[in-house]
Amino acid sequence: MKKYLLILFLCGINLPVFAQNKTFNIVSFGAVADAKTINTKAIQKAIDACSAAGGGMVYVPQGTFLTGTFHLKSNINLFLESGSVLKGSPDLADYDHFTQPIYGITYFGILYTNQAENVSITGAGTIDGNNPAFHDFTRAKKIDTVSTHFSRQKNNYRKVDSGIGDGPVVPNKDRPHQMVIFSDCKNVQVRNVSLLNSPFWTMHFADCDDVLVSGIRLWSGLLVPNADGIDVTSCSNVIITGCDIRTGDDALAIVGYNHHFEIPGFSGKRHLSENIIVSNCNLQSYSSGIRIGFLDQNTVRNVQVSNVNITNSTRGIGIFLRDEGSLENLTFSNINIETKFRTGDWWGNGEPIHISAIRGKENVKLGKIKNVKFNHINCTGENGMLIYGTPESVIEDVVFNDVNFELTDSKLNDVAGGNVDLRGVLGEKNQIFKRDIPGLLIENAKNISINNFKLSWKNPRMPFYTHGIEAENFENLRIDHFTGGASPINKTAARIFLGKGTGFVTDDAKGVVRQK
Repeated sequence: MKKYLLILFLCGINLPVFAQNKTFNIVSFGAVADAKTINTKAIQKAIDACSAAGGGMVYVPQGTFLTGTFHLKSNINLFLESGSVLKGSPDLADYDHFTQPIYGITYFGILYTNQAENVSITGAGTIDGNNPAFHDFTRAKKIDTVSTHFSRQKNNYRKVDSGIGDGPVVPNKDRPHQMVIFSDCKNVQVRNVSLLNSPFWTMHFADCDDVLVSGIRLWSGLLVPNADGIDVTSCSNVIITGCDIRTGDDALAIVGYNHHFEIPGFSGKRHLSENIIVSNCNLQSYSSGIRIGFLDQNTVRNVQVSNVNITNSTRGIGIFLRDEGSLENLTFSNINIETKFRTGDWWGNGEPIHISAIRGKENVKLGKIKNVKFNHINCTGENGMLIYGTPESVIEDVVFNDVNFELTDSKLNDVAGGNVDLRGVLGEKNQIFKRDIPGLLIENAKNISINNFKLSWKNPRMPFYTHGIEAENFENLRIDHFTGGASPINKTAARIFLGKGTGFVTDDAKGVVRQK
């Protein structure tokens, strides 16, 4: 071990100071790498001893160690050697749990760390949530008919003729929740490890400050429901960089919760998420590659996403205002997006970019989406993009600059096409509803600037594909250097179709049709 640390030092790899002097091997505390023994107590003993010594490294050697829930503490680096696996026990009794008034018993995942500072998980080893133990991979979870009642296909929406299609698979009634949680922590690092097969959210940062996630491989399983990649809730000063994330549910989710579940030890803070950087990542998701905002929402602000590939996803970038608080100062640059339709109960419907502000809760003052920029974006998708506000929450100050979009035909158009998916809103008719699809839909928005937007259509065959750009209930819309037009098979559609609105400016009025 000392030789290994010396090699890291000579190679210029920085370890936390507290990890260079004190090492606590979990095997020395009784852990057994036989993939049978439950090692929760042995791992926790190593952590407790490390903490009592003032901090250091808890070392996991090669081998597979089954475990339930354990807890890191301040000034500790959990180091996973190459070839090491911390694997979740298949028995729920091995996980810590607590009771919530509404949800009943809730199980923690493998690692829950609360109110710690200077804490990290590093190395080339693996944390494996063992999701096959908690799901039936022979059955698909079906979408509810209430949500699909107003869709174009009604009960046939996303229908699968045989097998499980695109999933998601059916979870057991009870399963461990977030596989790795850091709650109310400061100076947190997760570097280079693999996080695999989570039965629920994979890694959750709640109310943390100063977080770095770098170089990880996070594959939760593309067929597993609720298996988000990284969830950032009410955190400040977060950097996520150089990661490969492939998930069933959202690959990255950034929200500012205005309340939390009653988790033991949680401090009860309620604050926004701010100052978040995401860069140089590859993302795949059967829901959204990146999701910002949703229900139980406080403000999210100052988010920068750059040099990211979002491929094989059901929705690319999703920005959702459903509650109080605002989503503001969001910038997306140098991003490639590829989206498609799916069968089964996944959220999202093939949109590369989705921005919507519509009520999801009663008795709250709905917030705002404002100051959102998209620069140098290349998209291929099977559904149109949308900026969809409502009269009580008009979307403000959105810029599209140098955006290329190829809208392609889909083999699933018959069971999924021609709809808008706004789920998470009040009212059955607002969930998933039938609508003609332009390349870009703008509704209830003001101060929208579109510059150098190129739209092309690849083999369109469905009559519901219509205009190039459609705008309804807008104020101050500017479109310059728009290349492309309406769906080539729809002879009545316009290059730019304008409904009610004021303040329209363009450098090329050819093909602009105003509603009479």
